[in-house]
Amino acid sequence: MGEEIAVTGIGLVTPGGIGAEQTWETVCAGRSTAHTDPALRDAPVDLSCRVPPLESGRGRLWRFDRSTRFLLIAAREALASAQLNPADWDCGRVAVVIGTAAGGIGTLETQHHKLLATGPTALSPMTLPAFLPNMAAGHLALELGVTGPSLQTSTACASGATALITAAFLLRAGACDIAVAGGTDAMVTPLCAAAFAKMGALSTRCDAPARASRPFDKDRDGFVLGEGCGLLVLERRQHADARAARVLAVLAGHGTTSDAHHPTAPHPTGAGLRSATSMALTGAGADPTDVDHVNAHGTSTPLNDAAEAAAIRDLYAPRHPTVTSAKGVLGHTMGAAGAIEAALTAMSIARRTVPPTANFTTADDSTTGIDIVHGTSRPQPIRLALSHSLGFGGHNTVLAFTSA
Repeated sequence: MGEEIAVTGIGLVTPGGIGAEQTWETVCAGRSTAHTDPALRDAPVDLSCRVPPLESGRGRLWRFDRSTRFLLIAAREALASAQLNPADWDCGRVAVVIGTAAGGIGTLETQHHKLLATGPTALSPMTLPAFLPNMAAGHLALELGVTGPSLQTSTACASGATALITAAFLLRAGACDIAVAGGTDAMVTPLCAAAFAKMGALSTRCDAPARASRPFDKDRDGFVLGEGCGLLVLERRQHADARAARVLAVLAGHGTTSDAHHPTAPHPTGAGLRSATSMALTGAGADPTDVDHVNAHGTSTPLNDAAEAAAIRDLYAPRHPTVTSAKGVLGHTMGAAGAIEAALTAMSIARRTVPPTANFTTADDSTTGIDIVHGTSRPQPIRLALSHSLGFGGHNTVLAFTSA
């Protein structure tokens, strides 16, 4: 795989809290953030997992799409965590790589309504800079004064993980020394909620929001729409050591494949996920017997969880790594999910703790034999952990993290 890639900073804005610590505490408590959402009152399913209210008076944030606001807030935390100051770095040697599934979809919907209701004079001049898919990375590069590569990736719900892989490639190719990478999305909108409901992808357990998202549970019936942002600061290990940075975890390997099976359904055997896992393990110089923990994609949809469970059960048998999914707490944060879950995986390694899978109470045939952590967090030393991300279009991405 080449030179080690160090994780030196983490920033999170999630339904579990503004910041990595608040998110970690919420996820470890197994406390669902799903609620009835007044903004979705006319949608077929009115549940969502929203980011807590952002502080007012955060400078120019009002100008940006909600997804970009999350990104700029998470970036401040990630840089502080990495003890990096943009005033001190070589701005031409820093990259920004951000994943998104839908860009500024909320801005697009709002401005379209204005156009229909009032006409073109009602449109904001910030419409295009707010919703174009590349602009989150562009705005962050502008905010940080970064002049290295600035890229946006889009592989649906694997977008944030794909951004981390892209950043690792840039670092190993010598295109930058530091990469601020991850994913952001704010798809809790009437259009997205109605569209996912029409597909049958959402949980319809509207009378019990907190128990709606049930990853791997026998009674799972779909996901809850969420939003948020996850960012990691990545550096080559040599660069991180040279500046005496604290290394939280090491991105030791990664794999990405395509199912070429169906526009929205995963391959039923998890074939593409297995291939991506093999690539990640090869990169990490490991085999399935070395894996201690899996942070699963675990959407709570019947098809995803069955396919992912089949891959996990067969890949690691007879040894069983611990498995968890954060979506019972945070909902499905779409293009941000891969980066948020990568951050949680790195935190699990650093803190020797596996958070529980909220709302998992009853196994079915597909999950028999899998060690799904549920109920409470479990203390566990972790040498090697994998983070899975799967996306519409058949995208499979696996990240392998080791301890520092």
